Amino acid sequence: MPTITYIEADGERHDVDVATGTTIKDAAIANGIDGIVAECGGNAMCATCHVYVDPGWAGRLPAMEEVEDELLQDTASPREPTSRLGCQVRLTDELDGLVVRLPEEQE
Repeated sequence: MPTITYIEADGERHDVDVATGTTIKDAAIANGIDGIVAECGGNAMCATCHVYVDPGWAGRLPAMEEVEDELLQDTASPREPTSRLGCQVRLTDELDGLVVRLPEEQE
């Protein structure tokens, strides 16, 4: 069971154990972590589950699909080199310990 650490914009940290295969977005919502809106429900249509992946982890994630890359061009908070959509990254045992920061704004 992988653990993911969410760091809110104000610095508050949340360590969450999640089932393998759960998305970053779903794990946040299921654990009451503020900062992910997910207006489209995880269908890669809105970019309101934008996260910043810790640089040490960014290279370990699956490659970004074209639709995710396009949506990240229109986020409420600035896109960074390690930006991803939380609905598009599923947690695996290999991602145990993943750290993501939540942006100040999603909408």
